[in-house]
Amino acid sequence: MQTLRNTELDVQQAAWPQYMQRAIELAGSVFTAAPNPRVGCVIVKEDAQAGDRVLGEGWHKGAGLPHAEPDAIADAHCRAAEARGDTPVIDSRRAQEKSLPAGSTAFVTLEPCCHTGRTGPCSLALIEAGIERVVIASRDPNPKVSGGGIAALEAAGVEVFFLSDFEDSARRLNRGFFSRLERRRPFVRCKLAMSLDGRTALANGDSKWITGAEARSDVQRLRAECDAIVTGIETVLADDPSMTLRPEEMGLSPQQLERNEHRFSNPPIRVVLDSQARLSDSAKIVLGSGRCLAYRLNGAGESAAAPSRYESRFAPSANVSDSRVSLPSVLDSLAGLDECNEVLVEAGATLSASFIEAGLVDELIVYIAPKLLGSDGRPLLGISGLDRLSDALEFDVNTVELIGADIKVTLRPR
Repeated sequence: MQTLRNTELDVQQAAWPQYMQRAIELAGSVFTAAPNPRVGCVIVKEDAQAGDRVLGEGWHKGAGLPHAEPDAIADAHCRAAEARGDTPVIDSRRAQEKSLPAGSTAFVTLEPCCHTGRTGPCSLALIEAGIERVVIASRDPNPKVSGGGIAALEAAGVEVFFLSDFEDSARRLNRGFFSRLERRRPFVRCKLAMSLDGRTALANGDSKWITGAEARSDVQRLRAECDAIVTGIETVLADDPSMTLRPEEMGLSPQQLERNEHRFSNPPIRVVLDSQARLSDSAKIVLGSGRCLAYRLNGAGESAAAPSRYESRFAPSANVSDSRVSLPSVLDSLAGLDECNEVLVEAGATLSASFIEAGLVDELIVYIAPKLLGSDGRPLLGISGLDRLSDALEFDVNTVELIGADIKVTLRPR
Protein backbone atom coordinates (compact mmCIF):
# COMPACT_ATOMS: atom_id res chain seq x y z
CA MET A 1 0.00 0.00 0.00
CA GLN A 2 1.26 3.43 -0.91
CA THR A 3 0.58 6.35 1.44
CA LEU A 4 0.02 9.70 -0.22
CA ARG A 5 -0.76 13.21 0.98
CA ASN A 6 -2.83 15.52 -1.19
CA THR A 7 0.27 17.57 -2.00
CA GLU A 8 1.99 14.45 -3.37
CA LEU A 9 -0.67 13.57 -5.94
CA ASP A 10 0.36 13.74 -9.57
CA VAL A 11 -1.67 15.21 -12.43
CA GLN A 12 -3.62 12.00 -13.05
CA GLN A 13 -4.46 11.74 -9.34
CA ALA A 14 -5.41 15.40 -8.90
CA ALA A 15 -9.14 14.68 -8.64
CA TRP A 16 -8.76 11.98 -5.98
CA PRO A 17 -9.52 14.31 -3.03
CA GLN A 18 -12.89 15.32 -4.49
CA TYR A 19 -13.90 11.68 -4.98
CA MET A 20 -12.84 10.81 -1.42
CA GLN A 21 -14.71 13.80 -0.06
CA ARG A 22 -17.81 12.60 -1.90
CA ALA A 23 -17.37 9.13 -0.36
CA ILE A 24 -17.22 10.72 3.11
CA GLU A 25 -20.40 12.69 2.36
CA LEU A 26 -22.17 9.49 1.31
CA ALA A 27 -21.06 7.71 4.49
CA GLY A 28 -22.35 10.60 6.58
CA SER A 29 -25.76 10.55 4.91
CA VAL A 30 -26.99 8.04 7.52
CA PHE A 31 -27.11 8.79 11.24
CA THR A 32 -25.55 5.45 12.15
CA ALA A 33 -24.87 1.98 10.78
CA ALA A 34 -24.09 0.49 14.21
CA PRO A 35 -22.68 -1.82 15.20
CA ASN A 36 -20.93 -1.42 11.87
CA PRO A 37 -19.06 1.72 10.79
CA ARG A 38 -20.52 4.27 8.39
CA VAL A 39 -18.78 3.78 5.04
CA GLY A 40 -19.09 5.44 1.64
CA CYS A 41 -17.74 4.34 -1.74
CA VAL A 42 -17.37 6.07 -5.12
CA ILE A 43 -16.28 4.09 -8.21
CA VAL A 44 -14.65 6.11 -10.98
CA LYS A 45 -13.47 5.22 -14.48
CA GLU A 46 -10.26 7.23 -14.76
CA ASP A 47 -9.38 8.33 -18.28
CA ALA A 48 -6.72 10.98 -18.97
CA GLN A 49 -8.01 11.59 -22.53
CA ALA A 50 -11.80 11.38 -22.19
CA GLY A 51 -11.96 12.61 -18.61
CA ASP A 52 -12.99 10.76 -15.46
CA ARG A 53 -16.50 9.35 -15.13
CA VAL A 54 -18.29 8.35 -11.95
CA LEU A 55 -19.62 4.82 -12.51
CA GLY A 56 -21.43 4.27 -9.22
CA GLU A 57 -21.87 5.39 -5.63
CA GLY A 58 -22.81 3.46 -2.50
CA TRP A 59 -23.02 3.69 1.26
CA HIS A 60 -23.77 1.35 4.15
CA LYS A 61 -27.22 1.87 5.68
CA GLY A 62 -27.11 -0.59 8.57
CA ALA A 63 -26.13 -4.00 9.86
CA GLY A 64 -27.30 -6.83 7.62
CA LEU A 65 -27.68 -4.52 4.61
CA PRO A 66 -25.19 -4.29 1.71
CA HIS A 67 -21.86 -2.68 2.53
CA ALA A 68 -20.77 0.44 0.68
CA GLU A 69 -18.55 -1.32 -1.88
CA PRO A 70 -21.11 -3.88 -3.19
CA ASP A 71 -23.72 -1.13 -3.06
CA ALA A 72 -21.57 1.07 -5.32
CA ILE A 73 -20.82 -1.85 -7.66
CA ALA A 74 -24.54 -2.60 -7.99
CA ASP A 75 -25.23 1.10 -8.61
CA ALA A 76 -22.58 1.11 -11.36
CA HIS A 77 -24.26 -1.83 -13.10
CA CYS A 78 -27.67 -0.14 -12.80
CA ARG A 79 -26.33 3.06 -14.36
CA ALA A 80 -24.71 1.09 -17.17
CA ALA A 81 -27.97 -0.77 -17.82
CA GLU A 82 -29.92 2.47 -17.94
CA ALA A 83 -27.37 4.00 -20.31
CA ARG A 84 -27.85 1.03 -22.66
CA GLY A 85 -31.60 1.44 -22.47
CA ASP A 86 -32.10 -2.00 -20.96
CA THR A 87 -35.62 -2.68 -19.70
CA PRO A 88 -36.70 -3.45 -17.14
CA VAL A 89 -34.01 -1.58 -15.20
CA ILE A 90 -31.98 -3.84 -12.94
CA ASP A 91 -33.16 -3.71 -9.34
CA SER A 92 -31.44 -0.72 -7.72
CA ARG A 93 -29.10 -2.82 -5.56
CA ARG A 94 -28.65 -6.07 -7.55
CA ALA A 95 -25.98 -6.61 -10.19
CA GLN A 96 -26.31 -9.14 -13.02
CA GLU A 97 -22.78 -8.53 -14.28
CA LYS A 98 -19.44 -8.74 -12.52
CA SER A 99 -16.79 -6.82 -14.40
CA LEU A 100 -16.60 -3.04 -14.44
CA PRO A 101 -14.72 -1.12 -17.18
CA ALA A 102 -10.95 -1.39 -17.20
CA GLY A 103 -9.20 1.35 -15.24
CA SER A 104 -11.89 1.56 -12.53
CA THR A 105 -10.88 3.00 -9.16
CA ALA A 106 -12.85 2.65 -5.93
CA PHE A 107 -12.63 5.40 -3.30
CA VAL A 108 -13.63 3.98 0.09
CA THR A 109 -13.68 5.75 3.44
CA LEU A 110 -12.56 2.63 5.35
CA GLU A 111 -10.38 -0.37 4.51
CA PRO A 112 -12.61 -2.96 2.79
CA CYS A 113 -13.51 -5.91 5.01
CA CYS A 114 -12.07 -9.35 4.25
CA HIS A 115 -14.25 -11.63 6.38
CA THR A 116 -17.74 -13.05 6.09
CA GLY A 117 -20.29 -11.84 8.60
CA ARG A 118 -23.89 -11.07 7.73
CA THR A 119 -22.56 -10.18 4.27
CA GLY A 120 -19.61 -11.36 2.21
CA PRO A 121 -16.13 -9.78 2.14
CA CYS A 122 -16.02 -6.43 0.34
CA SER A 123 -12.41 -7.01 -0.75
CA LEU A 124 -13.58 -10.03 -2.75
CA ALA A 125 -16.50 -8.06 -4.25
CA LEU A 126 -14.05 -5.39 -5.48
CA ILE A 127 -11.70 -8.02 -6.91
CA GLU A 128 -14.49 -9.86 -8.73
CA ALA A 129 -15.78 -6.55 -10.13
CA GLY A 130 -12.43 -5.95 -11.81
CA ILE A 131 -11.48 -2.85 -9.78
CA GLU A 132 -7.86 -1.99 -10.61
CA ARG A 133 -7.08 0.29 -7.69
CA VAL A 134 -8.62 1.09 -4.31
CA VAL A 135 -8.04 4.35 -2.44
CA ILE A 136 -8.86 4.35 1.27
CA ALA A 137 -9.10 7.10 3.90
CA SER A 138 -8.48 4.97 7.02
CA ARG A 139 -7.52 1.49 8.12
CA ASP A 140 -10.09 -0.70 9.87
CA PRO A 141 -9.44 -1.16 13.63
CA ASN A 142 -11.44 -4.41 13.69
CA PRO A 143 -8.91 -7.24 14.31
CA LYS A 144 -10.89 -9.41 11.87
CA VAL A 145 -10.02 -6.90 9.14
CA SER A 146 -7.09 -4.69 10.17
CA GLY A 147 -4.61 -4.90 7.31
CA GLY A 148 -6.25 -8.06 5.96
CA GLY A 149 -8.47 -6.23 3.50
CA ILE A 150 -5.49 -4.38 2.09
CA ALA A 151 -3.45 -7.61 1.88
CA ALA A 152 -6.28 -9.46 0.09
CA LEU A 153 -6.59 -6.72 -2.51
CA GLU A 154 -2.85 -6.52 -3.16
CA ALA A 155 -2.55 -10.30 -3.38
CA ALA A 156 -5.08 -10.17 -6.22
CA GLY A 157 -3.06 -7.50 -8.05
CA VAL A 158 -5.20 -4.51 -6.99
CA GLU A 159 -3.24 -1.34 -6.24
CA VAL A 160 -4.06 0.16 -2.84
CA PHE A 161 -3.46 3.78 -1.85
CA PHE A 162 -3.97 5.49 1.51
CA LEU A 163 -4.92 9.19 1.37
CA SER A 164 -3.61 10.16 4.79
CA ASP A 165 -5.02 13.71 4.73
CA PHE A 166 -8.52 12.23 5.01
CA GLU A 167 -7.78 9.98 7.97
CA ASP A 168 -9.00 12.46 10.62
CA SER A 169 -12.28 13.00 8.77
CA ALA A 170 -12.79 9.27 8.32
CA ARG A 171 -12.09 8.52 11.98
CA ARG A 172 -14.35 11.35 13.13
CA LEU A 173 -17.10 9.90 10.96
CA ASN A 174 -16.83 6.66 12.96
CA ARG A 175 -15.45 7.87 16.28
CA GLY A 176 -17.77 5.53 18.19
CA PHE A 177 -16.71 2.50 16.13
CA PHE A 178 -13.03 3.33 16.64
CA SER A 179 -13.66 3.95 20.35
CA ARG A 180 -15.35 0.58 20.84
CA LEU A 181 -12.66 -1.33 18.94
CA GLU A 182 -9.63 0.55 20.29
CA ARG A 183 -10.72 1.57 23.83
CA ARG A 184 -13.31 -1.17 24.42
CA ARG A 185 -15.96 1.39 25.35
CA PRO A 186 -18.39 3.59 23.42
CA PHE A 187 -17.87 7.23 22.55
CA VAL A 188 -19.90 9.09 25.20
CA ARG A 189 -21.72 12.37 24.64
CA CYS A 190 -23.51 14.20 27.43
CA LYS A 191 -26.34 16.57 26.54
CA LEU A 192 -27.44 19.39 28.86
CA ALA A 193 -29.72 22.41 28.51
CA MET A 194 -29.65 25.52 30.67
CA SER A 195 -30.60 29.17 30.98
CA LEU A 196 -28.11 32.02 30.76
CA ASP A 197 -27.66 31.85 34.52
CA GLY A 198 -26.90 28.14 34.44
CA ARG A 199 -30.27 26.82 35.60
CA THR A 200 -32.11 23.79 34.26
CA ALA A 201 -35.49 24.39 35.91
CA LEU A 202 -37.32 26.74 38.23
CA ALA A 203 -37.16 26.08 41.96
CA ASN A 204 -40.50 24.23 41.72
CA GLY A 205 -39.09 21.90 39.06
CA ASP A 206 -40.86 23.43 36.04
CA SER A 207 -38.55 23.01 33.03
CA LYS A 208 -40.74 22.63 29.91
CA TRP A 209 -39.47 24.08 27.81
CA ILE A 210 -36.19 25.89 28.50
CA THR A 211 -35.04 25.65 24.88
CA GLY A 212 -37.00 26.18 21.68
CA ALA A 213 -38.38 23.74 19.13
CA GLU A 214 -35.28 23.99 16.92
CA ALA A 215 -32.98 22.91 19.77
CA ARG A 216 -35.29 20.04 20.65
CA SER A 217 -35.23 18.96 17.00
CA ASP A 218 -31.43 19.02 17.14
CA VAL A 219 -31.52 16.77 20.21
CA GLN A 220 -33.56 14.28 18.20
CA ARG A 221 -30.68 14.14 15.73
CA LEU A 222 -28.26 13.49 18.60
CA ARG A 223 -30.45 10.59 19.68
CA ALA A 224 -30.57 9.23 16.12
CA GLU A 225 -26.77 9.15 15.99
CA CYS A 226 -26.37 7.12 19.18
CA ASP A 227 -26.93 3.46 19.96
CA ALA A 228 -28.02 3.89 23.57
CA ILE A 229 -29.56 6.74 25.55
CA VAL A 230 -28.62 6.63 29.24
CA THR A 231 -30.60 8.28 32.01
CA GLY A 232 -31.12 7.80 35.75
CA ILE A 233 -34.07 6.46 37.68
CA GLU A 234 -34.55 9.81 39.46
CA THR A 235 -35.14 11.50 36.08
CA VAL A 236 -37.59 8.77 35.12
CA LEU A 237 -39.51 9.07 38.41
CA ALA A 238 -39.60 12.87 38.28
CA ASP A 239 -40.28 13.54 34.59
CA ASP A 240 -41.46 10.22 33.09
CA PRO A 241 -39.62 10.87 29.78
CA SER A 242 -40.12 8.65 26.74
CA MET A 243 -36.58 9.07 25.31
CA THR A 244 -37.83 7.96 21.89
CA LEU A 245 -36.93 8.97 18.34
CA ARG A 246 -39.43 11.29 16.68
CA PRO A 247 -38.47 11.61 12.98
CA GLU A 248 -41.34 14.03 12.35
CA GLU A 249 -39.58 16.59 14.57
CA MET A 250 -36.26 16.44 12.74
CA GLY A 251 -37.20 18.37 9.62
CA LEU A 252 -35.79 15.66 7.35
CA SER A 253 -36.34 15.52 3.61
CA PRO A 254 -38.04 12.45 2.08
CA GLN A 255 -34.62 11.32 0.85
CA GLN A 256 -33.12 11.63 4.35
CA LEU A 257 -36.04 9.71 5.82
CA GLU A 258 -35.56 6.93 3.26
CA ARG A 259 -31.82 6.72 3.83
CA ASN A 260 -32.33 6.42 7.59
CA GLU A 261 -35.26 4.01 7.53
CA HIS A 262 -33.08 1.32 9.13
CA ARG A 263 -32.26 3.67 12.02
CA PHE A 264 -35.88 4.55 12.72
CA SER A 265 -36.96 0.91 12.65
CA ASN A 266 -34.09 0.06 15.03
CA PRO A 267 -34.12 2.87 17.64
CA PRO A 268 -31.41 3.34 20.29
CA ILE A 269 -31.57 1.23 23.44
CA ARG A 270 -33.13 3.22 26.29
CA VAL A 271 -30.97 2.59 29.35
CA VAL A 272 -32.01 3.39 32.93
CA LEU A 273 -29.51 3.25 35.80
CA ASP A 274 -31.85 1.82 38.43
CA SER A 275 -29.67 0.57 41.29
CA GLN A 276 -32.58 -0.32 43.61
CA ALA A 277 -34.98 -1.74 40.98
CA ARG A 278 -37.59 1.03 41.17
CA LEU A 279 -38.42 1.18 37.45
CA SER A 280 -42.10 0.60 36.73
CA ASP A 281 -43.47 -1.38 33.80
CA SER A 282 -45.81 1.55 33.14
CA ALA A 283 -43.07 4.17 32.69
CA LYS A 284 -43.04 5.83 29.25
CA ILE A 285 -39.39 4.93 28.78
CA VAL A 286 -40.39 1.26 29.09
CA LEU A 287 -43.44 1.43 26.84
CA GLY A 288 -41.76 2.95 23.76
CA SER A 289 -40.81 0.85 20.73
CA GLY A 290 -37.46 -0.88 20.82
CA ARG A 291 -35.44 -2.11 23.79
CA CYS A 292 -35.40 -0.72 27.31
CA LEU A 293 -32.60 -1.93 29.56
CA ALA A 294 -32.23 -1.30 33.31
CA TYR A 295 -29.02 -1.74 35.30
CA ARG A 296 -29.40 -2.54 38.98
CA LEU A 297 -27.14 -3.62 41.81
CA ASN A 298 -26.69 -7.28 42.66
CA GLY A 299 -29.53 -8.35 44.92
CA ALA A 300 -31.78 -5.37 44.18
CA GLY A 301 -35.36 -6.44 43.46
CA GLU A 302 -34.58 -10.15 43.72
CA SER A 303 -37.89 -10.87 45.47
CA ALA A 304 -39.93 -9.07 42.84
CA ALA A 305 -41.42 -10.86 39.85
CA ALA A 306 -39.30 -10.65 36.73
CA PRO A 307 -40.36 -7.62 34.66
CA SER A 308 -42.00 -8.40 31.37
CA ARG A 309 -41.59 -5.10 29.55
CA TYR A 310 -37.88 -4.36 29.95
CA GLU A 311 -34.57 -6.17 30.36
CA SER A 312 -32.59 -6.13 33.59
CA ARG A 313 -28.86 -6.48 34.08
CA PHE A 314 -26.86 -6.62 37.27
CA ALA A 315 -23.89 -4.29 37.64
CA PRO A 316 -21.38 -3.85 40.48
CA SER A 317 -21.52 -0.79 42.73
CA ALA A 318 -19.25 2.16 42.08
CA ASN A 319 -17.34 1.28 45.28
CA VAL A 320 -17.86 -0.65 48.50
CA SER A 321 -19.78 2.13 50.27
CA ASP A 322 -21.72 3.34 47.21
CA SER A 323 -25.32 2.42 46.41
CA ARG A 324 -24.98 3.39 42.74
CA VAL A 325 -24.03 1.17 39.82
CA SER A 326 -20.53 1.45 38.41
CA LEU A 327 -20.60 3.70 35.35
CA PRO A 328 -17.52 2.12 33.69
CA SER A 329 -19.11 -1.31 34.06
CA VAL A 330 -22.28 -0.06 32.35
CA LEU A 331 -20.26 1.30 29.42
CA ASP A 332 -18.24 -1.92 29.23
CA SER A 333 -21.48 -3.89 29.11
CA LEU A 334 -23.02 -1.71 26.39
CA ALA A 335 -19.88 -2.01 24.28
CA GLY A 336 -19.32 -5.72 24.79
CA LEU A 337 -22.83 -7.19 24.92
CA ASP A 338 -24.73 -4.70 22.76
CA GLU A 339 -21.92 -3.47 20.46
CA CYS A 340 -22.86 0.17 21.10
CA ASN A 341 -20.58 2.58 19.27
CA GLU A 342 -22.02 5.82 20.67
CA VAL A 343 -23.87 6.54 23.91
CA LEU A 344 -25.82 9.70 24.73
CA VAL A 345 -26.25 10.66 28.38
CA GLU A 346 -29.51 12.55 28.95
CA ALA A 347 -29.78 12.74 32.71
CA GLY A 348 -30.15 15.04 35.68
CA ALA A 349 -27.55 17.12 37.46
CA THR A 350 -26.25 14.30 39.66
CA LEU A 351 -25.78 11.51 37.11
CA SER A 352 -24.45 13.84 34.41
CA ALA A 353 -21.91 15.18 36.92
CA SER A 354 -20.91 11.62 37.86
CA PHE A 355 -20.13 10.78 34.23
CA ILE A 356 -18.12 13.99 33.83
CA GLU A 357 -16.21 13.66 37.11
CA ALA A 358 -15.36 10.04 36.28
CA GLY A 359 -13.72 11.20 33.04
CA LEU A 360 -16.15 9.17 30.94
CA VAL A 361 -17.56 11.99 28.79
CA ASP A 362 -15.84 12.44 25.44
CA GLU A 363 -18.05 15.30 24.27
CA LEU A 364 -20.25 17.71 26.21
CA ILE A 365 -23.10 19.43 24.39
CA VAL A 366 -24.80 22.35 26.13
CA TYR A 367 -27.84 24.20 24.79
CA ILE A 368 -28.11 27.70 26.26
CA ALA A 369 -31.48 29.45 26.22
CA PRO A 370 -31.47 33.27 26.26
CA LYS A 371 -33.48 33.54 29.46
CA LEU A 372 -32.87 33.90 33.20
CA LEU A 373 -34.45 31.53 35.72
CA GLY A 374 -33.14 33.08 38.93
CA SER A 375 -30.72 32.10 41.66
CA ASP A 376 -33.17 29.70 43.30
CA GLY A 377 -33.49 27.66 40.10
CA ARG A 378 -32.00 24.20 39.84
CA PRO A 379 -28.28 24.07 38.87
CA LEU A 380 -26.89 22.50 35.71
CA LEU A 381 -24.62 19.98 37.45
CA GLY A 382 -24.22 18.56 40.93
CA ILE A 383 -20.51 19.26 41.23
CA SER A 384 -19.32 20.61 44.58
CA GLY A 385 -16.36 20.63 46.94
CA LEU A 386 -13.97 22.61 44.74
CA ASP A 387 -11.73 24.78 46.93
CA ARG A 388 -9.33 26.13 44.34
CA LEU A 389 -9.81 27.46 40.85
CA SER A 390 -7.13 25.05 39.70
CA ASP A 391 -9.49 22.20 40.68
CA ALA A 392 -12.05 23.31 38.10
CA LEU A 393 -12.93 20.83 35.37
CA GLU A 394 -11.80 22.40 32.11
CA PHE A 395 -13.07 22.00 28.55
CA ASP A 396 -12.07 23.17 25.11
CA VAL A 397 -14.78 24.72 22.96
CA ASN A 398 -15.11 22.79 19.73
CA THR A 399 -18.02 24.59 18.05
CA VAL A 400 -20.60 27.27 18.82
CA GLU A 401 -23.83 27.35 16.79
CA LEU A 402 -27.07 29.30 16.82
CA ILE A 403 -29.96 26.82 16.85
CA GLY A 404 -33.15 28.85 16.50
CA ALA A 405 -33.03 31.33 19.39
CA ASP A 406 -30.68 29.11 21.45
CA ILE A 407 -26.92 28.63 21.49
CA LYS A 408 -25.41 25.16 21.10
CA VAL A 409 -21.89 24.76 22.49
CA THR A 410 -19.94 21.56 21.82
CA LEU A 411 -16.99 20.98 24.15
CA ARG A 412 -14.28 18.39 24.71
CA PRO A 413 -12.61 17.66 28.07
CA ARG A 414 -9.21 19.29 28.22
